Amino acid sequence: MRTLLTLGFLLLGGCTPAPPDTDISGLWINQALIDAAASGQPLNTSGWNLEWNIDTHTGKAQVSNGFEIGEGQLSQTSSNTWTVDYDGYSTDELRLDNKQLIQMSTEYVAQQVFSRPTDTGKTGDRPSNTFRRALNSAYLGGQWRIIEGPGIGTMVVFTADGQVSGLADTDGYELCLDGDCASQGAGNDTVYLSQGDRGDAWIFVRTGKQMEILRAINLSNPDEIPELTPGARQWLLEKQ
Repeated sequence: MRTLLTLGFLLLGGCTPAPPDTDISGLWINQALIDAAASGQPLNTSGWNLEWNIDTHTGKAQVSNGFEIGEGQLSQTSSNTWTVDYDGYSTDELRLDNKQLIQMSTEYVAQQVFSRPTDTGKTGDRPSNTFRRALNSAYLGGQWRIIEGPGIGTMVVFTADGQVSGLADTDGYELCLDGDCASQGAGNDTVYLSQGDRGDAWIFVRTGKQMEILRAINLSNPDEIPELTPGARQWLLEKQ
């Protein structure tokens, strides 16, 4: 009889649905910012967090805005809610909603929504690099044709890892997301174009399927923080 009862309990247990996966460990990126940029809107990440890196086993949570990194102590307050405490100075509340991680709004920060990335980059990548790769693919991925400027008619390809082909004297690029390069652009989107270990900041304007790349003129003196303003257009690219 005891054997039959035990078997009955096992069968009943097997019919019980498994609890939902509420482990938020790993990387989360601000997909909403990427989607807005990919639709052709101006690139604007200032004031937003780009990426969360969470480890529920060690109780650590790291957040990056592309310029600064914050690290706090993670504690779970309910089945789908966590608090990140930054040494008592401030806190963030995170909630898992289906497949999205929501950073709840505070007095100073608006609510933000994060998703799991399809490409997690490489081991040892700098913080926010997974976001950068996803943004590069969505915002600049595919082929572009030079319709004005040096190399007219040439196809230009920007890769997710920051390489570019088809632009004269250029083999690398990095979109400015925040920090000094954003403030120096005075509200303009900027990109760093390089060849090898040498390069310069350029201003770009994305409008739908077209993108202008303009020379950046520095209005500051040599001993002052750069203040860049749009100069002559170097290239006009069109998405194919």
